[in-house]
Amino acid sequence: MKNIIITGGAGFIGSHVVRLFVNKYPDYHIINVDKLTYAGNLANLKDIEDKPNYTFVKADICDFETIMGIFKKYNVDGVIHLAAESHVDRSIKDPFTFAQTNVMGTLSMLQAAKLYWETLPEKWEGKRFYHISTDEVYGALEMTDPEGIEPPFTTKASSGKHHLAYGSKFFTEDLKYQPHSPYSAAKASSDHFVRAFHDTYGMPTIVTNCSNNYGPYQFPEKLIPLFINNIRHRKPLPVYGKGENVRDWLFVEDHARAIDLIFHKGTIAETYNIGGFNEWKNIDIIKVVINTVDRILGRAEGEDMNLITYVTDRAGHDMRYAIDSTKLQKELGWEPSLQFEEGIEKTVRWYLDNQAWMDNITSGEYEKYYESMYANR
Repeated sequence: MKNIIITGGAGFIGSHVVRLFVNKYPDYHIINVDKLTYAGNLANLKDIEDKPNYTFVKADICDFETIMGIFKKYNVDGVIHLAAESHVDRSIKDPFTFAQTNVMGTLSMLQAAKLYWETLPEKWEGKRFYHISTDEVYGALEMTDPEGIEPPFTTKASSGKHHLAYGSKFFTEDLKYQPHSPYSAAKASSDHFVRAFHDTYGMPTIVTNCSNNYGPYQFPEKLIPLFINNIRHRKPLPVYGKGENVRDWLFVEDHARAIDLIFHKGTIAETYNIGGFNEWKNIDIIKVVINTVDRILGRAEGEDMNLITYVTDRAGHDMRYAIDSTKLQKELGWEPSLQFEEGIEKTVRWYLDNQAWMDNITSGEYEKYYESMYANR
């Protein structure tokens, strides 16, 4: 049996990874380590919480002694490290928390893995520390619309797949880091620590940088679930600037499949970019979401376009991110399984069908429940 820690497993991406591993690998023991901050919700994992190969541990990754105890107690073979503060707006208001969690928390996980694995007769053999990062560490790309073509438009990416593109360059694994926000600076620092532990100690590490994820169970401060909920209740849809910032969107279940593949077959000390080959301007994706919600709710198409409200742009707002996943496709054969239109339809329907989950989040009731549950532990 392999014993694998998945940090941040009660969060958005983490819960999908935990579910995939618990269901796919019954001979693995998955230890979900999560602090249950505002973005962590065990309701995301109700369907697998009683599985015999699943254990939840409420713990702060910055608490080194506790993390060290988890490694020893469960004889941990591998780490999939997702726990992180991830909302850029929050990082602008509170950079200290982001540095503490994303940098020192990652260092705590690395040091615990190092110290524990070094005590074993096999040391690094069969061990792996997999760190999930973001495309935002690369900075921003230039923005150029092809003349005379209305978005969304296509150009051939290096993989040969069609890529909705607003420029000729993409993030590749060999680009230098140029983080522009406290969030991306903290993630960049954590990436450097992971690579340093390989280069200094020989720890078997892997780093991946992913594009924007969307799908079920995403915390509703993020664009797509926030707007689905606001459209349903006919609340304003706040759009930064003119809504022209471009992001590459990846369905979360495709990201989880990529993590599974890379954890098992990726090359040690390598970096892999994971993207959806799916660029959209924010304003265009918002219009797709509005049309989809209106259609499913039986409203006239575009009826809620008047909810769009332009607000002052975010400080240091990067104009364009675009991931090139060619390396991952060529080396390991991964590619997204869903076209964006399929993924957004699936996502909108999930949120509309799970209003109780959304109400529990937006009311804050889930946080009160966990506070009382763990108060005396």
